[in-house]
Amino acid sequence: MATTAGYGCSSPLPLTIESSAPRASVTDLELSRAFIAGGIAACGAVTATHPFETVKIRMQLQGELQSKGHQPHHYRGPIHGVSVIIRNEGVKGIYRSIGCAYIYQVLLNGCRLGFYEPMRGTLAQVILKDSTKQNLGINMFCGASSGMIGAAAGSPFFLVKTRLQSFSPFLPVGTQHRYRNAVDGMRSIYSAEGVRGLYRGVGAAMIRTGSGSSVQLPTYFFAKRRLVRHLGMEEGAPLHLASSTVSGFVACCFMHPPDTIMSRLYNQNGNLYKGVFDCLGKTIKTEGVLAVYKGFLPHLARILPHTILTLSLAEQTNKLMRKLENRILPESALSKA
Repeated sequence: MATTAGYGCSSPLPLTIESSAPRASVTDLELSRAFIAGGIAACGAVTATHPFETVKIRMQLQGELQSKGHQPHHYRGPIHGVSVIIRNEGVKGIYRSIGCAYIYQVLLNGCRLGFYEPMRGTLAQVILKDSTKQNLGINMFCGASSGMIGAAAGSPFFLVKTRLQSFSPFLPVGTQHRYRNAVDGMRSIYSAEGVRGLYRGVGAAMIRTGSGSSVQLPTYFFAKRRLVRHLGMEEGAPLHLASSTVSGFVACCFMHPPDTIMSRLYNQNGNLYKGVFDCLGKTIKTEGVLAVYKGFLPHLARILPHTILTLSLAEQTNKLMRKLENRILPESALSKA
């Protein structure tokens, strides 16, 4: 893969680009292929992992600003949480707001794909005098920046998703928002707070996604190179699976504290928290330092298969789409790619 040169990747999704010589930029055909493959992969991953996301959010909110010894423990872990929700609310309860999750993933990946490569190429040209060169620092910066742009673009949908997932008529945790659906949630927030209300907590969302994006793909490609070099693994599904597992664990460790803060900022009613640092300070003061890692296990149970499925499916889907293009597109279009 031409994208694995250096210490990072030349795309926010693993583009399978066969080439004998470096090129200055990714072509429109390759970008379209990666966007479609990434969107399919991300939505497939969300479908499989959404239940753990619901549990994670509820665990992050249970015992909010309550001192130790007075906190409820309705949801004790990923498996227990899923079983409790299904038992009381059915499958519909565990898949609350799956539609918003799909839209968020499309917006996030669209921004990462749209902004990452132009930013990386421009910085590489300015700093390294060669837009085709790969550099860990540049790739991490561009991965974080493009991820932050995507988080800002999708923030209203993540906001409504969080509030819908936190709602439970049986075992409520945190502030409860009685929206009939995502559209009703958007309308209610806009009516009460305007556009500013739809972007409540966007700062925490940008920090969360930026920190995850900055390490996820560089770690994926770093692990991939090391596994090939030291264990002799060859290109294929087992290598993608192992690399994705390493990448998912590292990303979860970096993302979870801001993820907890984001969930609380999104779910608050009124001005319980004034901002990211106010929420962080109140959480630690009242519940202890480890409170920012509430829901870590369900987050890990979500992000590991999500990362594995997204990156692995993106690689495999990319290859299938390339084969399809070779069959249906004219030679002139393929030669430009």
